[in-house]
Formats: sequence, structure tokens, C-alpha cells
Amino acid sequence: MLFNSAIFIAGFLPVVLLGFFLFSRRGHARLAAIWLTLASLVFYGWWNPAYVPLLVGSMLFNYLAGGYLARQPSRRLLLLAIGANVALLGYYKYTGFLFATLDDAFGVGLQVDDIILPLAISFFTFQQIAYLVDAHDGAVKEHDFVHYCLFITFFPQLIAGPITHHGEMLRQFNDRDRFRLRVDYLALGVTVFLLGLFKKVVIADPLGQKASPIFAVAADGTVPALYDAWTGALAYTLQIYFDFSGYSDMAIGLGLMFGVRLPANFNSPFKARNVIDYWNRWHMTLTRFLTAYLYNPIVLRITRARMAAGKPQPRRGKMTVGTFIALVAYPTLFTMFVSGVWHGAGWQFVVFGLLHGFYLVVAHGWRAYKVRQGWKVDSDNPAHVVAAVGLTFLCVVVAMVFFRATDVPAALALLAGMIGLSEHGTQFDKSDFLTLAFLLGFVWTAPNLQQWMNRFAIALDAHVHPHWLERWMPFTGWQPAPVIGFGIGVLGFFALALAFSVAPTEFLYFQF
Repeated sequence: MLFNSAIFIAGFLPVVLLGFFLFSRRGHARLAAIWLTLASLVFYGWWNPAYVPLLVGSMLFNYLAGGYLARQPSRRLLLLAIGANVALLGYYKYTGFLFATLDDAFGVGLQVDDIILPLAISFFTFQQIAYLVDAHDGAVKEHDFVHYCLFITFFPQLIAGPITHHGEMLRQFNDRDRFRLRVDYLALGVTVFLLGLFKKVVIADPLGQKASPIFAVAADGTVPALYDAWTGALAYTLQIYFDFSGYSDMAIGLGLMFGVRLPANFNSPFKARNVIDYWNRWHMTLTRFLTAYLYNPIVLRITRARMAAGKPQPRRGKMTVGTFIALVAYPTLFTMFVSGVWHGAGWQFVVFGLLHGFYLVVAHGWRAYKVRQGWKVDSDNPAHVVAAVGLTFLCVVVAMVFFRATDVPAALALLAGMIGLSEHGTQFDKSDFLTLAFLLGFVWTAPNLQQWMNRFAIALDAHVHPHWLERWMPFTGWQPAPVIGFGIGVLGFFALALAFSVAPTEFLYFQF
């Protein structure tokens, strides 16, 4: 079931809200949690009921394993439980890719029937691995089965995130003042949901129609013309931004309707001055998970090994090349390799991850060099800021080409077109330039949704920096006013009318 479908907006959501309201207003918080869990399983099963037992079985296994680890920590059991989760994900997501790679390399004739990837398996696998690790480390404060199931299945974040943490969700389910239908949260939630829907159906979907034909040309082995290649790359980069940020806004809005605040997943990533900053703004909950449960443990393990061997430890402004490689470059490249593979089964995703890993290593190295020279890490000079944002965006666009392409040769064909190596003339509409230029100007200069609504905490534990527009013109911020309500109503009506008039399209991150 899609957030942008009529069956969800006009059917599923009102029924679930009504049931939640009836249970919560009578003080039956546990029944309300059970109701939401069952509704979330229906939401998940709408795609394919056959995979509901897989989700339920995964929850049961990890709940029991987590309970045992909380009572009797065992590193062996922890590794076995994590291995079981990774094996399940690996079977569904990577078996076909592995067999195809072996067949291409050795011609052994290995074949496997198409394996349908269960929705959300990448997301709920990461959530449950975090739960297991924290249970082993004594960081799990609550082990209630109903709340655990709701934490995993809560439909606003089930399919494509944000990747929530048990600590931030379970405590909200226990807050009787918040975990109920509240008029203020409902109004905020509807506002955020409608704006996210507008991003999806009005902006992202048309951009996809512009990008897809150009990537199809590259997939056929043809190098697109210079203008066409840049149009395709920029259109897709903007499409995935508005598609995924729109989904995240809709998820946050839906959570608010039920009195639950979800963590922010976007913070104007295209305004980032470097790739380090970019990953602190793009898919923020994925970055949080990878940092806490992969990057930091690797760095800690290497640091302890180096200390035991008497090797030098890093100091501010004084880091040897060997120390940088061991404690920064290697953990970063490995973490981003995992990030790339997590996104999809294909060599293009491996390249995407390693490319971002390379970007990050360069950014960290440049930052370490500036510290060593006593230079300011981030310049406030407007010319420097514009250049840094532009270079970072260019790096992101190049990586997005691999992310979107069907394979590595298709990505290389498009990149060849972007540097003018095509023998063909422009085949697509040149007026698309105006649309792309306007949208780029918007994402680079306008406040994001959290900044616009910063008088109200719409996302969990979000640290919002005021936008320059609000400092100069405070009246432009969101507030409960008739004019703003009318404007949101017009945008919402237009988005709903468009969503109901065409077949709903999947969100891009559903495939991951």
C-alpha cells in the first residue's frame, strides 16, 4: 500500500485513525498499540500477504534473542543472531546477484529462480540488529512484546524508514499524554503529510519522467548528448531528493497523527559544504546507524589493537599517514561499501558506496590538513561557501548516476555524455533546463520543512538552525493562521487531486 494511493488516504488511514482514537480516548493505550500493530501488518500484507509470516517470524526470533541477551549477555549468541538476520537479508537480496556474478566470472551455468525481495527487509533488519546489540550491552530499557512489535511494524516508517531506534520509540509508546489522538498533533501531521505528498506527486514523479528515457538510452549502450546527459543526471538527483524527502515528510506527518514523533531524515543535504556534511544531512538515520553500529566499533577495535602494539594515537593537528589510513580511511571505505551494498544488489551500488567512501576520505584528509596548518576548517567567505557547495553537489550528482543506472556500463555511458564524449545531438526537450534551474535554486535557497515549521517540534530531537529568511522576515514561518491554512489547503487539494487521478507510483526507496 502506497502513501500516495487513494486506498491509503481515503480508506486505510481514516479507519486506523478512528480505531486509534476510540482506544486511546478511553485510556486503553495497550489496546491502541495492539490496534496499530495489527493495522501495520495489514498495511505490510497489502503488498503480498505471503511475506507477513516472514516479518512476524523475524520479530519473534529477535524479540526472544534480545530478551535472552538482556538477561544473559553472550557474544556468541549475539553473533549468531546478527548472522541469522544478515543471512535472511542476504538470501532475498543478494542470491541472484551472487549467482549471476559467479556465472559471468567462471561460466559455471549457475541459475536461480527470481527471488522477490520482501518490502522493508533492509530497514527492519537494521532496526533489529541495533536492538540485539543494545540488549547485549545492557542498553535496552524495556522489553515489552507489544511495544517491540509496534516499534518494528509501525506503518509510517516500516517500508522505507526513517530507521528508528528502540530507545526513541518505546518511550513514546509509554507516554500516555502523547500516545493518543491530539488535535494539535493531528493538525501538524496533516500539514506535513500534505506537503510531503506535494513533493512526491507534483515534483518528483514528473522529474522521473524526464530522467528515465535518458537513462534508458545509456542502458542501451548509447552515449547521450551533453545536454541530455546532464538533464538526466540532474533530473534524477532532484527526483530522488524530492521523492525520498517527500516520503520522509509523509512518514513524520503520519507519525504525528498518532502522537509519535519520528526522527528527521533530511536537512537540506544539497546545501552541504562537503561530503561529510552531506551524509549528516542525507538519510540521517542510516548515517546514524552505520556510525554507531559499524564505523565506531571498527575504529574502537583498531584503536585498542594499536594501543596494545604501542603505535601512535591521533592527536588534533598531528596524525601520521599510517594512523589516518588505519583509523579514518579504512573504516570509512568499509562502512560506505556496506552502505552501497545495503542499497542494492549490483556492481553499480558497490561503486556508489566506494565512491562516497573515497569522497569522505578526501574530505577528512583535507580537514586534517587544514587543522595541521592552523587554518579555519570551514570558511565563512561567501565565495568559498558557494564553491564548496557546488563541488559537493557535483560529487553527489556523479555518484547518483551510478545509483540510478541499471549497471556500471550504463553509468559510464551517461558520465561520458556529461563530459562531452557523445557523437549524437540533443534528442530531448531543452526547455527542461528552466525547470531544473528553478528547482535547484529552490533547494539551495529556500528553508526546509523543519526550518519553516521550527516553532513546533515536528521531528524527534531535531536540531534546527534558523533560516536567514526567518531572521529577516519572521512572519514567513509556519503558524496556525488562516492565510497559511488556506495555502496548505490549496497545495494539498492539488496534490490529492493529482494523486487520485493517476495510478500511484512507488517511492524510489521501496526497492531497497
